[in-house]
Amino acid sequence: MGPMNLHFDIRDIFRAPRLALSGKKIWIFILGNIVGYVSYWILTYVAFALAGINFSQSWSDYGLYPCLFGNEASCFAWIVYLAGIVIWFFTVSLSCTAVARVTYKQLKGDEFFSSGDACAFVKKHWHPVIFTSISLLLIIVFFLIGAMTFALFGKIPYVGEFLFVIPYFFYFFGAVFTIYSAIVFFIALTYTPAIVATCEEDTMGAVFQNYSIAWSQPWRVILYHTALLPIGYIGIWIFKYFWLGAFKLINCVYGCSWFMGTKLANIVAYASNIICPESVCRLSSSFCSFGSGPSCCVGNVSSCCAISTNVDIASISGTETVAGVILAIFLFLLVLAVISYGLSILSVGETIMFVIFKKKSDDDNLLERKDEDELEEEEEFEADETSDEEDSEDSDSEETETDEEKPDED
Repeated sequence: MGPMNLHFDIRDIFRAPRLALSGKKIWIFILGNIVGYVSYWILTYVAFALAGINFSQSWSDYGLYPCLFGNEASCFAWIVYLAGIVIWFFTVSLSCTAVARVTYKQLKGDEFFSSGDACAFVKKHWHPVIFTSISLLLIIVFFLIGAMTFALFGKIPYVGEFLFVIPYFFYFFGAVFTIYSAIVFFIALTYTPAIVATCEEDTMGAVFQNYSIAWSQPWRVILYHTALLPIGYIGIWIFKYFWLGAFKLINCVYGCSWFMGTKLANIVAYASNIICPESVCRLSSSFCSFGSGPSCCVGNVSSCCAISTNVDIASISGTETVAGVILAIFLFLLVLAVISYGLSILSVGETIMFVIFKKKSDDDNLLERKDEDELEEEEEFEADETSDEEDSEDSDSEETETDEEKPDED
């Protein structure tokens, strides 16, 4: 198949929800979120322990959704907690890179590029995904440290005043570049996975591409996101609507008094208590009260899970408890699938945006460029052709030698 016909303008952004609705893309984000969530969950409870809060108390307060904010903790505990957030963010970024690679191949007409191939690509190109944002952060820190150093020179008696005034233009444009680099840092958090997945850039190349986007495409970044975010919201809402409809249909059929009845109510109530504890329900209700409506996913899940508010959790049997735990795992994965679809829409949208940016700024159609996989296939094909030619030449030379030896024998 040939590459997809793009308009290379804002109309292509509206393809994002449809292209994002892919099992392998959602699955990639589910795996990435599971790895990131488990790391965050473990490190957060370690931070609770370092803060002097025992596990039973923190589990009863937070359950599956621990958060150190609102608690008194030592500096080391906060470092451990923030490390969990950073790990989760980078696992999502690597998942974005894999999904962006799948999207790029799909735009080029390759529908058979698998999630395993995407993960292999990420293993080979994970460095720029992580170190691009770190490099930009170090640039900002370097300029801030330089500013503080020169500020110390200003304290020198008699001379300090002139050391501040004379190179003032240097300080001013350094401050402008620092602000600009801060903007580029946030752009890098968004576009680096798409840059690495499409252009196969290293860290320096990704840093340059992010500076280029911030300089040459600022209004397109704003305009395209004003189109992507609303259609992404609508796509998530529709996806969640079908998820909740399927959940309610199962409860309606299996919860009938002719079938499971009270048993199903007990199982789902126990699972609801795990997935949506009372603290999360209060938090989601407070968010919903500010008009978030359908976007309040947790509140909707809790309202759907709680079939019967009169179920006494303590009276549930052992088998119902085990079944409730298993159901809670499945419900958690289903909720994670909704979140992953939203991330898939964003990743696909950012990939399409970057392809448009390259076409607009450099007149470079990335869909017509040969990527490293295609170049490797060409090299292998040429190597096979060369070996076949050498084999044919060897066989021809052997036949010639045989023909020359026959007259001598006669």
